[in-house]
Amino acid sequence: MPQSLQITAAAPDPALLDLPWHIPLEEWPDDVLAALPRGISRHVVRFVRLSGRVIAVKEIGETVAYREYELLRALNRLGVPSVEPVGVITGRRAPDGERLEAVLVTKHLQFSLPYRALFSQTLQPDTITRLIDALAVLMVRLHLTGFYWGDVSLSNTLFRRDAETFAAYLVDAETGDLHERLSDGQRAYDLEVARVNIIGELMDLEAGELLESDTDTVAIGGALVERYTELWDTLTGAEQFETGERWRVAARIEQLNRLGFDVGELDITTDVDGTTVRIQPKVVDAGHHSRRLMRLTGLDVQENQARRLLNDLDAYRAATDRQGEDEEFVAHDWLTTVFEPAVRAVPRDMRGKLEPAQMFHELLDHRWYISSEQNRDVPMGEAVASYVENVLRSRPDEKAVLGIETGTLPRITGP
Repeated sequence: MPQSLQITAAAPDPALLDLPWHIPLEEWPDDVLAALPRGISRHVVRFVRLSGRVIAVKEIGETVAYREYELLRALNRLGVPSVEPVGVITGRRAPDGERLEAVLVTKHLQFSLPYRALFSQTLQPDTITRLIDALAVLMVRLHLTGFYWGDVSLSNTLFRRDAETFAAYLVDAETGDLHERLSDGQRAYDLEVARVNIIGELMDLEAGELLESDTDTVAIGGALVERYTELWDTLTGAEQFETGERWRVAARIEQLNRLGFDVGELDITTDVDGTTVRIQPKVVDAGHHSRRLMRLTGLDVQENQARRLLNDLDAYRAATDRQGEDEEFVAHDWLTTVFEPAVRAVPRDMRGKLEPAQMFHELLDHRWYISSEQNRDVPMGEAVASYVENVLRSRPDEKAVLGIETGTLPRITGP
């Protein structure tokens, strides 16, 4: 029986029709697959090269596929870090007429890794802490938009390097739901699910000898709750002070900006006799530094990368004695005389190892290190040459790192 495919997509790619939809996803031939790491999933997931990009294809029930597709579209419109949906394909049939599952297609998030692939590499001892911090920030951002995840875990998250930290992205929304506002009970349940799932996932890593045996997995699960609660209270909590301390309004906004959040509106009220003032952020949005860098330079980078690049921009402004000039003009000169030449100086065959912003961040670190070691201000050109030879050349390229089949790593079933 011939199959009658139905493709639901905002901008369907005709090349989708060339894929072997008549074959169950787990049997797809290697010549259409991309060698990228797959996390642990309850569904069959494959990565496929299509029209010069990589897509993720997940076999899933038709109703759930359409629902997750719409949820991911909504999260993308809200600017929440999540994978970008491409479409849903239904009507699949095998040559013998057997009905095959619908599939959800999403874009692969470049330079991202599932948590198990991260632990298969040689990482710093505080990697777990940085992943937990990234997940806490993601949960806060989701909850601020009214999104209830329902199955928070490291497995349902992708991580990208962001300067010395990680940025977390939601990759699985099938259990989620979008509300106008979440209740405290919904947030608390999401947080408890996250705590239990993370403890189990870390136990898996420990059993597979990918984690130190003396790691306190229960304490790490508790650390997520503490980090989330601290960040949530900072972003949404009310603050009260005397009327003579109005400078604290600006200080509160600056504190939120340091955390990477913009303040859209402040609710400021005074008591009856006007002696105390109460402020509370009403609308907060993440990405303060990345939006500022985008406005000044057009660079679209992660939040901590943006913070680091802005610091270098400020240093450039001071070094060239241009504090009084228009910020946009100075930023343009920094981009064309500092950032772009440094990135272009890296040999072309090595530029795919890291995102340009991450490479520039590491380059700044390397320049500071060798300058301290040599007790002199090492020029940028010399620093680039040293970084390429002593750091970048020995790093695995994207294909080597992303070719790990994480689903085959040692694993046991956690609690």
